[in-house]
Amino acid sequence: MNMHETDALAKTNRINMLFDFYETLLTEKQQTFLKYYFHDDYSLGEIAAEFDISRQAVYEHVKRAEAVLESCESKLQLLAKHEAAERWLAKLDHMAERFAGDSDMRAELLAIVQGLRGEGGSAT
Repeated sequence: MNMHETDALAKTNRINMLFDFYETLLTEKQQTFLKYYFHDDYSLGEIAAEFDISRQAVYEHVKRAEAVLESCESKLQLLAKHEAAERWLAKLDHMAERFAGDSDMRAELLAIVQGLRGEGGSAT
């Protein structure tokens, strides 16, 4: 994979993550165009044909929606906080896996990590 493809993939992943956090803050049209473009991998031309508008109009809607997502992230930092929490959880998970002491304590630590990730049941 060359540098351009890597950058494009990173951008797509970032927009998809931002979309997951801030989707409801976009207009219905912005949501639709971003879903087609980033989730479903439609080209601008394909989206334009689907909605009977110009390719340029689709481009402008997508760019405007991206700007809204980035603006929301710059103010609220939900993605940044999520990524930081995931890094801390990965460290905690790694430490719990290496815990050589009490197996009940190890199991409890792993259960806490799973619970924080939303993978486990309720805390007791």
